[in-house]
Amino acid sequence: MRTSRLLNAAALAAAAAALTAAPAYAGSGGLEVYPANATAGATVTVNTTACGASRTAAGDASAVGAGTFMLAPGTHAKDAEGRFQVPPSAQPGTYEIVAECSGGGQVTGDLIVALPYSSDQVPPKGHVKTGVGGALGTDPVKTAAGVAALAVAAAGGTWLLHRRARGEGI
Repeated sequence: MRTSRLLNAAALAAAAAALTAAPAYAGSGGLEVYPANATAGATVTVNTTACGASRTAAGDASAVGAGTFMLAPGTHAKDAEGRFQVPPSAQPGTYEIVAECSGGGQVTGDLIVALPYSSDQVPPKGHVKTGVGGALGTDPVKTAAGVAALAVAAAGGTWLLHRRARGEGI
């Protein structure tokens, strides 16, 4: 009993510490990537408030193949803002974008590159042959025969149970 109380107290203390702990970039401003989901060839904007008064940073999008770019004072107060273009050769996936503030410090954000949607794409049609389904197929004669067999079995079972309940035996 005493051990379980100690374990419960330790678990509650750990949960409270986890809830009160702020994310690593909170207060210092993380790197916001817009749009977070982009396609190859799209222009992406990044901004951060982590660089403080200098509001300048060197951005690095080489993970996605876009190279380096500069972040300069943006339109909003305390913002450093920059842009880069996702290369047309970028493969779908998640990429880390990094900005190093001129006053020191580094912030990161994620960019998700997705496949572009094309109206030329044709959705799949028809049945999928998975091996799961009726053993008789879709022939209406076979389906009717199966239903009739089930009905005869149900009627016979009901008749036998009725006889047994009346004490007539099987």
